[in-house]
Amino acid sequence: MTSSEIIAKIESQFPNFELQKKLDVIDPWLEVAPAQIVPICQFLRDDSSCAFDLLNSISGVDYLETDAKKVAKAGFEPHLEVVYHLSSFRYRHRFVLKIRLPRVICAEDGTPMPDRLPEVPSVASIWPAADWHEREVFDLFGIHFKDHPDLRRILLADDWVGYPLRKDYEFPLEYHGIRCR
Repeated sequence: MTSSEIIAKIESQFPNFELQKKLDVIDPWLEVAPAQIVPICQFLRDDSSCAFDLLNSISGVDYLETDAKKVAKAGFEPHLEVVYHLSSFRYRHRFVLKIRLPRVICAEDGTPMPDRLPEVPSVASIWPAADWHEREVFDLFGIHFKDHPDLRRILLADDWVGYPLRKDYEFPLEYHGIRCR
């Protein structure tokens, strides 16, 4: 099954969902809203013609351009993405889902709320392997996975401040008396 056939199945199953797609790339992808990820993943796993029984990875990506010349060329607002790579053992096809998130959560009046993290529902109930992938994305990018069974840091110490794979992260000079840079 091709990516365009998979997208057509999703669009017919979820006609009210807002979906954006990109098919003319090496790994074609479908972008969905955070609230749509669980039903779409459930469908992709359970539909007999899709049978996506393997979650290869969940990755975080920070689209923050810091070079002034590149900002004008970028063509997008700074944002974070969560990228899901799926595979089917039975049919040997692959698929990519993406979720776009704001880098900063704002209140109704537009005031930034630096203590709130962007949020995505967890897919650990669909693919148990998501447990560790989501913890890694949380730890390094600061994306909260709602309803995750045990969302806590997995690579960094519990008292580490910040999310080191965000492009605006500034590493501390030292951590517990150990020089970091």
